[in-house]
Amino acid sequence: MKIAGKIFKGFIVFSIIAYMPLSAGAWGMLGHRIVGQIAETHLSKRAKKGIKEILGNESLAMASNWGDFIKSDPSYNYLYNWHFVNLPAGLDKQGVYDFLDKDTAANVYNKIPEMVSVLKNEQSSPEQKKLAMRLLVHLVGDLNQPMHTARKEDLGGNRVFVTWFGEKSNLHRVWDESLIEYQQLSYTEYAAAINYPNNEQLRVWRDSSLKDFVYGSYLACNKIYETTKPEDKLSYKYNFDFVGLLNDQLLKGGICLANILNDIYK
Repeated sequence: MKIAGKIFKGFIVFSIIAYMPLSAGAWGMLGHRIVGQIAETHLSKRAKKGIKEILGNESLAMASNWGDFIKSDPSYNYLYNWHFVNLPAGLDKQGVYDFLDKDTAANVYNKIPEMVSVLKNEQSSPEQKKLAMRLLVHLVGDLNQPMHTARKEDLGGNRVFVTWFGEKSNLHRVWDESLIEYQQLSYTEYAAAINYPNNEQLRVWRDSSLKDFVYGSYLACNKIYETTKPEDKLSYKYNFDFVGLLNDQLLKGGICLANILNDIYK
């Protein structure tokens, strides 16, 4: 109970918790559901059983948006920092790993293991486990959204102002919502369309650590920064250039989530 109590101190462990606005939630509702839907297809039998004992008939896709549905209470604004990790520019792989090792902030990288600890702890209450499961699904989606491993100085691209098909926007919003929504697919259609990892991808991603997934998002983020500048007019070509990267990150998010859940219930 010590671990669970520490993590959930100050929480109302019923069905009320609050989140910051969607711009802090990564992927938007559609992207989070895609990640959850993909993860469902890569779960072990034990993981499926363990998840059902906690969530009942609530799917991972629906659980992924739970935080976005109940974000009205400002007393829980401290959860804002849980959704991202600020990484400085110019780091190589070891530099990213060293940064993560030293960073003790309440960020997405540090909070995911805490949710895992609650789920593994036999002393955690059913309410605590349900809360941890919903948060875990959401946070793993966050970690694989490239602009949630971005720069502190521009608020993860929120201050990089662009236009999207003529409408004022910013780089963060484009990657949270606009690029995904432009594909005009439901979350089930989208997940079915991209859920075809090859054997090499599965081998690499299933052997990857949480740090590895952060680094993958960081590399994707670097590519976005390198090719997208303030005041850029984004439209058809941007979609053509980046939809592949977008799909890779969504797919990786689903595999990453399945990895974590399978490990919990191994």
